[in-house]
Amino acid sequence: MSQPLPLRLHHHAWITDDQEANRHFYEDVIGLPLVATWTEREVLSGAERAYSHALYGMADGSALAFFQFADPKDQEEFKTDLNYTPLRHIALKVEKETQEAILKRVDAAGHADANAHVLDHGFCVSLYVTDPNGLILEFAVDHPDVKQIDAERRATAHADLARWLAGDHTSNNHWR
Repeated sequence: MSQPLPLRLHHHAWITDDQEANRHFYEDVIGLPLVATWTEREVLSGAERAYSHALYGMADGSALAFFQFADPKDQEEFKTDLNYTPLRHIALKVEKETQEAILKRVDAAGHADANAHVLDHGFCVSLYVTDPNGLILEFAVDHPDVKQIDAERRATAHADLARWLAGDHTSNNHWR
């Protein structure tokens, strides 16, 4: 029995220490428009707290959202410091022209900490950029045969996982 799937990502939330630096990066450099800023006071974890919640929109109506608390103690309590790994990232589908334009804007903005680089995964080509908060963004351009690739992976997804779990770690990515 198949279950209904979520319709789309609504938003992904993160903490920022500087809403304006964050706005500049996402709106002026990456090109995502600031579509809403909610300023709130509410009880969170047993205390009333003031915060802002800024959302940057994508074409499908979803958003990347960033919180900043007015009180530095609250900011520290809710901060999302995580051990760095390049595998923890948000991947966004883009067209090749969009990916190229983002890379040019990142380079022009001089964000040395952005660590912008491109990797060809075979099934997609990805631009990786690190934002001012340490969040890694992936801007992925699908392979021209993405429908065929998707159909093949869906057809063998369970068998591939079972094979991996059984100890067979042979690559099944023949698009590289």
